Amino acid sequence: MVHIFSVSLLAILAGLASASSPPTQEVMNQPVHTMESWSWKDCGSSTDVVQLESISVSPDPPKPGQDLTVTVVGTAQQRIEDGAYADVVVKLGLIKLLSKSFDVCDEARNANATIQCPVEEGSYTVVETVALPKEIPQAKFTVAVRGYTKDEDDMLCLDLQVNFMKSPFLRFGW
Repeated sequence: MVHIFSVSLLAILAGLASASSPPTQEVMNQPVHTMESWSWKDCGSSTDVVQLESISVSPDPPKPGQDLTVTVVGTAQQRIEDGAYADVVVKLGLIKLLSKSFDVCDEARNANATIQCPVEEGSYTVVETVALPKEIPQAKFTVAVRGYTKDEDDMLCLDLQVNFMKSPFLRFGW
């Protein structure tokens, strides 16, 4: 399942270049994991089917026009079957650029992923690489991912922030 998430995440990031009220959930006091120009927050609860442990990217920070490798570590607490889906909303400030529902099992099949549905309970470390388009605008994006099982149970809640703005300090050598 974590692999399916990473495939969806990569598709979202790659789709930012072409992109011209999630349901409420019990929110636990989860830490925000901040990197140089991106961050993630697990906004789910301990009862969600997928429990994220870590997400890392290389290069860090992500760079338009370069390959992006995402490593996701997490646990599927129960079997995930066909019919699971993720609602994804990508925003630039208050402007909604993309709102799409992805069938996570279809995404895994289409990407020829090493993990396919049904996904059994267990821990997973998944590494996926995608080419980011060079046309990604210099902007700060927020991505909200809300995943659900085929039975509409909460599967995953993830909030991402990705900053493709160039640092003004680079020209000063900082």
